[in-house]
Amino acid sequence: MNLAYVSVWIGLSGTVILYNKWILSYFGFPYPISLTMWHMFFSSCLAFICVKIGWVSGVDMSSQTYMKAVVPIGALFAGTLWLGNAAYLYLSVSFIQMLKALMPVAVFGVGCLLKTETFSVDTLSNMIVVTIGVAIASYGEINFIVMGVVLQLLSVACESTRLTLVQILLQRRGLKLNPVTTMYYIAPCSFVFLCIPFAFIEMVPLYSNLMDGKIVLDIPVFVSNAGAAFALNMAVFLLIGKTSALTMNIAGVVKDWMLIGLSVVLFHSAVTPLNLGGYLIAFGGVCYYNYKKIQAMQAKQAQAAAAKAANVEAPLLGAKGLPAAK
Repeated sequence: MNLAYVSVWIGLSGTVILYNKWILSYFGFPYPISLTMWHMFFSSCLAFICVKIGWVSGVDMSSQTYMKAVVPIGALFAGTLWLGNAAYLYLSVSFIQMLKALMPVAVFGVGCLLKTETFSVDTLSNMIVVTIGVAIASYGEINFIVMGVVLQLLSVACESTRLTLVQILLQRRGLKLNPVTTMYYIAPCSFVFLCIPFAFIEMVPLYSNLMDGKIVLDIPVFVSNAGAAFALNMAVFLLIGKTSALTMNIAGVVKDWMLIGLSVVLFHSAVTPLNLGGYLIAFGGVCYYNYKKIQAMQAKQAQAAAAKAANVEAPLLGAKGLPAAK
């Protein structure tokens, strides 16, 4: 079942990334904020229907909790999606996947600042290796556009902060949201935040092009695209709930290589030997980081099992007239 969850997530993630790239760069709809808003609106409606008709149970959440926990996460989620989609206007899918290798670096940095990660020289050295690899890959990129790189790095920063805040604001409050209720609360909030940049950046040119007939809204294309995005969000939360965030990180390594290859085949993206060499270095760093995470998780599980065994054994020893273990 875990393999099935991972396979579905990889398939949906690759589909949404390539679909968004096609719509923004080739279909003739260069409006990333509008596309992201449509995704959030569609997800909000589906989640609302699922909760209201009783398919999924809602969560009792006060307005104070919503403002303090959900609103910041919703804002960062909006920033992650908007900035990530905007980067497709400037960069190839393959190069964006290489830049995403910086995610563990960003999560580690934000985690250390917010006290959810423990600083260690070993992890820092690992993060430096990943950063050097991405820098080499960037140096070897033929179509290096500063604006696209800045947008993607800002997206990574938003996502790493969001992941850390989910741990701090939701998990520590004991709020357990399933995939549907997560979108039920977060998607409308993200939609509202996206309205702000939309009003200043895309509203006027989009309206003008629609009136002039330069843009045609193909309903099947946009509905299927939003449906795939909603399914991906469900798959993300399902994968983490049924396995772990670490499993998703490891599966993400496989997905990145797959997308680099598909980007070359479908969009004829140029990938240089320096690109691949730098990404291989970053790839090695990410793999080592995940390996260390697995070791730490196994050690923690073994320690918990040993403590549980000791607690079970102590009363038995006392019952036999032997001194109980302290």
